Amino acid sequence: MVYLVLAVVGLVGTWTFNVVAIVERRDFLGEWFGSGPSVDSLGVDLAVVAVAAIVLMVVEGRRLRMRGLWLYVLLVPLVALAFAFPLFLSARERRLAGERAERASGTPPAAGASSSR
Repeated sequence: MVYLVLAVVGLVGTWTFNVVAIVERRDFLGEWFGSGPSVDSLGVDLAVVAVAAIVLMVVEGRRLRMRGLWLYVLLVPLVALAFAFPLFLSARERRLAGERAERASGTPPAAGASSSR
């Protein structure tokens, strides 16, 4: 549940400013990368974290055989890392909880049970 709350905060927090930038016809990338070394440092910091998060999502998603993995990766640049990564973590937690429940019940996984639920 914490991850879903963070995903909503990330979505609202980032897109509030994105909408303002769109409405005001601002040069989003130009302002982000063209405002000096401290902003450049932030850009590099976030880019490295985004790449690390995507690698984790792909590796962990494949390990858990999660469906729709491509969607989380696509959401990173199209919506926001602050939304996509907590959303992925929430789906991952649900997947792991489902696997624990299946093991506890002794029921073998059904065909197609690799969804993120």
